[in-house]
Amino acid sequence: MTLAIVVPYFKLTFFEATLESLANQTDKRFKVYIGDDASPENPSSLLEKYKESINFKYKRFNNNIGSISLVKQWERCMTMVQEEEWIMILCDDDVLGESVVAEFYASVNEVNQQDINVIRYATQVINQYSEVISEIYQHPKLEKSIEFLFRKIKGGTRSSLSEFVFRKRILQEIKFKDFHLAWYSDYLAVLECTFFEYIYTINNALVFFRLSDINITAKKDDMLEKNIATFNYYYYLLNNKGPLFDAKQTEILLFRLEKTFQDNKKNTSFWFLFTKLYISKLYIKKYFNFIIKIVTGYIKK
Repeated sequence: MTLAIVVPYFKLTFFEATLESLANQTDKRFKVYIGDDASPENPSSLLEKYKESINFKYKRFNNNIGSISLVKQWERCMTMVQEEEWIMILCDDDVLGESVVAEFYASVNEVNQQDINVIRYATQVINQYSEVISEIYQHPKLEKSIEFLFRKIKGGTRSSLSEFVFRKRILQEIKFKDFHLAWYSDYLAVLECTFFEYIYTINNALVFFRLSDINITAKKDDMLEKNIATFNYYYYLLNNKGPLFDAKQTEILLFRLEKTFQDNKKNTSFWFLFTKLYISKLYIKKYFNFIIKIVTGYIKK
């Protein structure tokens, strides 16, 4: 088998729908690795129900680390993977269309021939009742990840971790950056695992992203952590990958960084990193214009 589907498990609420979607795959050439993050919600009865229809390995970890670092939970789940060459990290509330695995195998030879490291599926958003609440999000068959980045910034698409399949060797080498709540960690992994080159899209199979009150995307009580992660993401791109962006793209990234900074301008680490970045990149005029803007805003208050 070539495909491993890794499920970092914690929430039982929608887990059966996830398992059902795995059991319903028309192509059974995959293995599922379920890593239980010391969840208080025991999935044993569900796993017993599906043990004949899904080829899976289950491991319960003794300590919960997802509450501290989701990335570390993803990574320890990935260590369960054996000989498979590709990894999908499927969230425990998302759902696969029945042809996801079949279409992976229909495409993987072409992907290998083109030396591509990241595969993406078309997606649709569902709610807590499994009702479809969005259009189908499709993508160019081949799209540079840097173009995807700016298309997403401009609101032209959506994405989440579950719809991507990574070449295991590359993902193990690059790794996920450990941002708060893993916010933007998946997007950055796509950029870096493609080396800012091409993503291959499978548009004739769907991954369903679940938007509910209990997932991180919808929650509103963690906005400060999301703000910090967002700042660190844009700072990382500008500081570490700056030469990859043209002047217009750099302006967009700087605007996003400044907006994130303004939303949490009392954060002293933001001031340090922001100043360091702008001075080192010789954005002197931009820096002082921004400082004047901040000071003027305080005076008006």
